[in-house]
Amino acid sequence: MADAANDPAIDAIASLVPATLRALYALEFTGRHLSPTNLPRLIDAVAGRNDDVEAALSASRAMAWPERLEPVRDCLERAAEAAGEGITGLLAAGEAPQPIVAAYRALRGYARAAEAIYPMATHLRPVSQFFLEPAARDDAALLNRLAGADSTRDRVGVMHVGGPAGTRGAFSLYVPETYDAARALPLVVAMHGGSGNGGAFLWSWLREARTRGLIVIAPTASGSTWSLMEPEEDGPNIDGMVDKVASQWNVDPARQLLTGMSDGGTFTYVLGLRGDCRFTHLAPVAAAFHPMMMGFADPARVRGLPVHIVHGAQDWMFPPEIARSAHLALEQAGAAVIYREIADLSHTYPRDENAAILDWFLG
Repeated sequence: MADAANDPAIDAIASLVPATLRALYALEFTGRHLSPTNLPRLIDAVAGRNDDVEAALSASRAMAWPERLEPVRDCLERAAEAAGEGITGLLAAGEAPQPIVAAYRALRGYARAAEAIYPMATHLRPVSQFFLEPAARDDAALLNRLAGADSTRDRVGVMHVGGPAGTRGAFSLYVPETYDAARALPLVVAMHGGSGNGGAFLWSWLREARTRGLIVIAPTASGSTWSLMEPEEDGPNIDGMVDKVASQWNVDPARQLLTGMSDGGTFTYVLGLRGDCRFTHLAPVAAAFHPMMMGFADPARVRGLPVHIVHGAQDWMFPPEIARSAHLALEQAGAAVIYREIADLSHTYPRDENAAILDWFLG
């Protein structure tokens, strides 16, 4: 039971947490539906979503927190600030010289806020539920198991290897807090889009990894995007990341998924169709594809290869015809292809498709 001295801090937590999570949900919704034509409607939809964040943050900063709760204050205030800045950036994007670029930039606040608030998932049930797949949020056994896991153990949780989050040529990593070395875990390597980074893209997969018990590597390209024309630059680097992780954690060699968004999806094709590729499944999302890629593919590798393609019917950068041609070319070469064309999806990452991708991958 909290003593009276902690009551103001408890009130601050009770305000900061739901306000921040609501802002994060608004940023997620915007990210899922963002396109040049949708942007004005999305700006209208998020208007006012940062009002309670700003109020909760101001109240928290104005009060004296008990010393023992200062780490909690730090997590929650950083998360609220990043989420609020994301919403503020979105609201201003319509007046920017390049509105869609400004909107994408504003959405970077999501990853910063998620990383700041994530340490509270072990202690606060609403935060734990936020970082679970929707279907699992009322799973009492799972919630209790996660709450009982020691998140302070070495080599579990979110880590950044080779430098701070987003360092070029380095990678971000998630190992479930419930990790047991006696059990081999499936691996997902998730590659960001052009000008992105693995430190941010990791959060597109953390929910599912935490729910299902997966290890996720989110690499950052050595350049501004993946070396699509020179795969020998980024390809061996990714192999080295997997080797490093497999040497320290129990990774299942029979369940290794390579996936990516936009340029990351294109690089999934570039690496994944080669004869020396280690990955058992490929899932390119919103990716470019040229039939010439099949000329570099290993026919024996492609035959029977499980490939799950996701593309938006509204994609303004890589029209869906590109993905349809990839589907046809791979199917004709003997790959086991699933093709998902999403009617309302533009050129953005559909986190709501992760569950279907994983059902296919793990099934």
